[in-house]
Amino acid sequence: MTTSQKAYLLLLILAALALIYFLQPILAPFLAGLALAYLFDPLVDRLETLKLNRSFSVCIVFVVFFTLVATALLVILPMLARELSALLRDIPALILWLQQTSSPWLISTFGIDPFDIKPGDLMSQVRDNWQQAGGILKIILTKVTQSSLAFLATLGSIGLTPVVAFYLMRDWDRLVARLRALVPRDHERLFVQLSTECDEVLSAFLRGQLLIMFLLGCIYSVGLYLVGLDQAILIGVLAGLISIVPYLGFVVGILAATLAVLVQFQELTPLIYVVLVFGVGQALESTLLTPWLVGDKIGMHPVVVIFAVLSGGQLFGFVGILLALPIAAVSLVFVRHLHKRYVLSAYYQKGEYQKGEYQKGEQGE
Repeated sequence: MTTSQKAYLLLLILAALALIYFLQPILAPFLAGLALAYLFDPLVDRLETLKLNRSFSVCIVFVVFFTLVATALLVILPMLARELSALLRDIPALILWLQQTSSPWLISTFGIDPFDIKPGDLMSQVRDNWQQAGGILKIILTKVTQSSLAFLATLGSIGLTPVVAFYLMRDWDRLVARLRALVPRDHERLFVQLSTECDEVLSAFLRGQLLIMFLLGCIYSVGLYLVGLDQAILIGVLAGLISIVPYLGFVVGILAATLAVLVQFQELTPLIYVVLVFGVGQALESTLLTPWLVGDKIGMHPVVVIFAVLSGGQLFGFVGILLALPIAAVSLVFVRHLHKRYVLSAYYQKGEYQKGEYQKGEQGE
């Protein structure tokens, strides 16, 4: 690659970053549509092998997907609302239990009582804050609905996502073929190789990691439900969603479950079962789910995952958070490729030779 070609490529990358920065308010539905098209393109291809029209195959996938999503929301959202209400209702009981168990020891040892709160007053404050929050929510909804432009923009973003996904999914193979046709002929082999590796990494990340998050959420929810925790689904869903960052879902879930156990049971014995539930979930993730669904294609360190998410959010807001991990996964492919070329380069090989000669000289002395 000549110097002018490198400069041209660098300008294209800078222009793409500038477009992402300035267009981020409208990019979310396009990114969501692109993700849906990428996720479900293999299903559409399989339906095509059954001699079905591609547009009809896309419609089948859409109907099944949105039916499942709507059913899940109708079932889960009321349950989450009930569990959140139960949590707020049990907070005064937790304060009373802490006053009876911890306050005497804290007063005799340190002379302080951090739990000197009347449960009745606390419950009254919770109701007032809850009503105030509801009032604020009503004001926000009123302002949004009064502003026709903002309301239409929000509605348009939500409605635009399936439209973008439909057209991208329908024309996916054609778009990929046209993109490959634009590649210079002498770079086509390398382009196909890197694209195949990127597709493997993205497939492992998007399809595999999303499925792992779903399965972990189910495992945690069912396990905590068997323990008898009132907030089982709420905590299980939360831990499953945060499991996109390795070990973070386990830590946040077990802390939230510990708090919920203290609120509901006001004793330490159920904590043993909570630790067992999350231990089983973590063991299944590391020994079965991740090797089976993801394998070693990604190999991103947890610190890299956290840094990528925070960097994306800092640079490009919510759009950056959506792009952070896919870009990091694809970048990992190029880093591995550059590392392989570096190891095979004359510069590295010469350095290895000189190092070996130096070690021989030391042994001779």
